[in-house]
Amino acid sequence: MRRFLPVIIFFFSFCLSAQERFTLSGTISDVSSNEALIGVSIVIPALQTGVSTNEYGFFSLTLPKGTYELQITYLGFQDLIETVVFDRDKKINFQLTEEAEALEEVVVTENVEKLNIRKPQMSVNTLSVQTIKDIPVVLGEADIIKSLILLPGVSNAGEGASGFNVRGGAADQNLILLDEATIFNSSHLFGFFSVFNPDAIKDVKLFKGAIPSRYGGRVSSVLEIFQKEGNSKEFKMNGGIGAVASRLLAEGPIAKDRAAFLIGGRASYAHLFLPLFNLDNTAYFYDLNTKLNYKLNENNNLYLSGYFGRDVFGISNSFENIYGNSVLNLRWNHLFSDRLFSNLSLIYSDFYYGLELDFVGFKWNSGIRNFNIKYDLKNYLSDTFQVNYGLNNIYYVFNPGKIEPNSAESGILEEQLIKKYADEFAAYIDVEHSISPSLSLEYGLRLSHFIRFGQEELNVYENDNPVIFDPFLLIYREGTPTGTASSSRGDQLASFTNLEPRLALAYTLSPEQSLKASYTRIAQYLHLLSNTSSPTPLDVWTPSGPFVKPQLLDQYALGYFRTISDGEFSLETEVFYKDIQNRIDYIDGANLIANNAIEQVILNGEARAYGLELLFRKNEGRFKGWLAYTLSKSEQRTPGRTERETGINVSRWYNTPYDKTHDISFFGSFDLNKKWSFNTNFIYQTGQPTNYPVGQFEFQGLTVPFYGLRNKERLPDYHRLDLSATLTPKKNQNRSWQAEWVFSIYNVYSRMNAASINFRQNQDTGVNEAVRTSIFGIVPAVTYNFKF
Repeated sequence: MRRFLPVIIFFFSFCLSAQERFTLSGTISDVSSNEALIGVSIVIPALQTGVSTNEYGFFSLTLPKGTYELQITYLGFQDLIETVVFDRDKKINFQLTEEAEALEEVVVTENVEKLNIRKPQMSVNTLSVQTIKDIPVVLGEADIIKSLILLPGVSNAGEGASGFNVRGGAADQNLILLDEATIFNSSHLFGFFSVFNPDAIKDVKLFKGAIPSRYGGRVSSVLEIFQKEGNSKEFKMNGGIGAVASRLLAEGPIAKDRAAFLIGGRASYAHLFLPLFNLDNTAYFYDLNTKLNYKLNENNNLYLSGYFGRDVFGISNSFENIYGNSVLNLRWNHLFSDRLFSNLSLIYSDFYYGLELDFVGFKWNSGIRNFNIKYDLKNYLSDTFQVNYGLNNIYYVFNPGKIEPNSAESGILEEQLIKKYADEFAAYIDVEHSISPSLSLEYGLRLSHFIRFGQEELNVYENDNPVIFDPFLLIYREGTPTGTASSSRGDQLASFTNLEPRLALAYTLSPEQSLKASYTRIAQYLHLLSNTSSPTPLDVWTPSGPFVKPQLLDQYALGYFRTISDGEFSLETEVFYKDIQNRIDYIDGANLIANNAIEQVILNGEARAYGLELLFRKNEGRFKGWLAYTLSKSEQRTPGRTERETGINVSRWYNTPYDKTHDISFFGSFDLNKKWSFNTNFIYQTGQPTNYPVGQFEFQGLTVPFYGLRNKERLPDYHRLDLSATLTPKKNQNRSWQAEWVFSIYNVYSRMNAASINFRQNQDTGVNEAVRTSIFGIVPAVTYNFKF
């Protein structure tokens, strides 16, 4: 035994030393502003492993004892290579320099894209703010939502349409977060512009599938946007003057390297020129972005961010429409240790819609408010195992509408539609686990619980059936209440509990290619009442309850990912299938506006969508860009509740308004020299589903059209080409005032795409005719951008 004792001691000493691991943690920020950088890659080529910074620039990396070379890379910044000795736990903060300011380029021999190949996260697209500003859009205003339309699986209802559609889903099925606060309406001027000021934005990420467990409440996608924190080193300003709107943003230190502020505003002014054309109308918007951050110490940071925006639309002195979002978020980051990061957020979000009709004599106010408290933690147990977990609770107040007279002479009586109240609680856990160099997993579980609270009055129906089927006319009609019931705010009208598992995996075939698969289940408890293809501010949100069930999604995706020529090119391909239960549908002739008994016109149906997405990118060189193609199908069905009922559309599947069979988009950016750069994009989409009359009949001297099955026809195919050129004067190089001119042409060949086609009887000939309505032809624009 004594002979083997030295061997045994050596063996245990070797095991102990092999298990000896140390943690490197810290933050990564912009050297010029101290702005935390999201999604920075920290790669260790020797171990073929790495991590990324979180939403606040924090990272944690635990490795065996030794000396390693770290490669730190981030799009638009100079690469950084550091050698770190892992002989004890360390905290090191790194700062990166923008490429434009770099004197020498560091050449990275290991392709950092290989880390993304191995990550299980799929169905995610990230756009840099610079890319968003490069994409030509209508009237020259950089637009986040319009930029998303160029990605595979993303579309909208056409020019001037608000919202966006992801993988055949409706606009209300997208969760839009600005600094973690929910944005209920993402558009200005009924869809011509988005509410997000690109100058104030730091990071944009769209989850189309494989949605992590920390997100919930919407069944199509999550659009996560973070605002800049403000420059804590020096005062800076930038802005732009465009054809229809201008913007200005200021940021600077409150206490140098410790606290900073950011404030930015935009406003449109095209309405100021309307009097020149003898038009007494108004149509403008304005918004404000604010943020304060304060570093208490190395382990604690406070953030206060807000957004306020309003749209004003009026016709003469007879009509005025005001609507917009307001959000506020107070956040506290706390570092318990070098491996445990936490964030506590207190969030307020409000969407307001107001309408005043002088010729009728009333004012209308409606909206939705929520109060959200959430606590998220991330535990970096090792370089191969990280755990995210947390809680959040949202309390909702729904105001369907309040009508009141706007003058003493008005004959309108004040009326408040019944307010609704609800609470949504969720707890989640999400694990990022690298099982081997070839296999990585991300798996988690979300528990959601929704309560619909009592309200002043609730209709009671015979057999709890608010929608009646007429077997003789074969139509659905509104049920007649047998009475009403009242309840206090503390009572529960209904409650729902759902377990939402998530799973994503990546299997690396080689350092350049991998296969990925995912499964996602999500519950959505809020519904937007809208029977139009594009949501309008007048649409009303309603919670699940006694007559409206929550939507339940099951999504499956499979993908192949490859980098080519050492990362110069990349290819992403995915197939997906979505199945949604309890998608609301509307009976024929449903009236949704100011309806105090909305349950009388809606039924619970089902929806499905499936398709193929391709994305080919060129990532490096003077010419960059991508080509995206989506082949997909989006359908909905509402079968009869019994054998006697026909259901909606004779219980057949029908195209949703957002079904686009083919969707092709191209974006290219070419840097000719330091003075000139050029950008272009091209879009082609299958025409939007619609209904055309299939016949007509005479009734009391009137010609009345009638329609066939739902969404049987389509509008003509949509396509257009946009161009822009950016001029950066040479004199920028030697002065603090930096400027550029952006010349853009939207819809170069002036394609008159159909927003709608209406049918009417020609007054002269008496013949029925189709009339196409188009929004834009060719639109040139000039924008002057500056910073100092």
